[in-house]
Amino acid sequence: MKLTLKVWRQKNSTTPGEFKTYDAPHVSPDMSFLEMLDVVNQDLIMGGEDPIAFDHDCREGICGMCSLMIDGVAHGPKQAITTCQLHMRSFKDGDTVTIEPWRALPFPVLKDLVTDRSSMDRIIQAGGYISVSTGSAVDANSLPVPKPDADRSMDAAACIACGACVAACPNGSAMLFTAAKIAHLGFLPQGQAERHQRVVNMVAQQDDEGFGSCTNIGECVAVCPKEISMDTISRLNRDLISATLRGYEAPGGVGPVKKTQAAS
Repeated sequence: MKLTLKVWRQKNSTTPGEFKTYDAPHVSPDMSFLEMLDVVNQDLIMGGEDPIAFDHDCREGICGMCSLMIDGVAHGPKQAITTCQLHMRSFKDGDTVTIEPWRALPFPVLKDLVTDRSSMDRIIQAGGYISVSTGSAVDANSLPVPKPDADRSMDAAACIACGACVAACPNGSAMLFTAAKIAHLGFLPQGQAERHQRVVNMVAQQDDEGFGSCTNIGECVAVCPKEISMDTISRLNRDLISATLRGYEAPGGVGPVKKTQAAS
């Protein structure tokens, strides 16, 4: 296969970027998208040019590092996969493929296709944990969890924090990500003690990071590689309303309801 690539190149976060065009004349249909970029980078290095910077780690759809907007779609044209799981047989010989980084205010571009997604880490740090005493593991039967709750918790916990939901949302909302991190703990008995304070803290941090509001467009679930349901957003809304009525506040005395408007 022969492809033409239009790739966003940007030296650093303070330098304006631009699209540059590269030829990829020897692409195997069996290559993954990242393997194709490896081959292009090898040619660039051999030609004395700076290789294209892009994020990657496990290349197995687990870590969430690969974060590319491909032809205007987060993670590319296939559903329920990450960029590293996208194969070049999804494209046709002679295609022109446009490759960009995530576009969102809380995801500043560091270089080329690499963005800083530490804002999502700070949302998790604000409440995505359970405060329990450490020690030896308790007997599994001592704290029974209903099977439907366990299944819903595991479905929400599948979120890999890749940021595709933010990149796809016209508002730059992180609501699907935040809701998944809140839900997977909220379904479990261990998460009940901090349930209301958790949602208040995490939503407040989400707003402070500059993420947009949720207006139920649904682009987030369309591109989510783990197919997280919008039901998690509904659950976040219910918990947030409950926390508001109970008088919970985020650190600093900030009320929980700021930008948040979510699916119901």
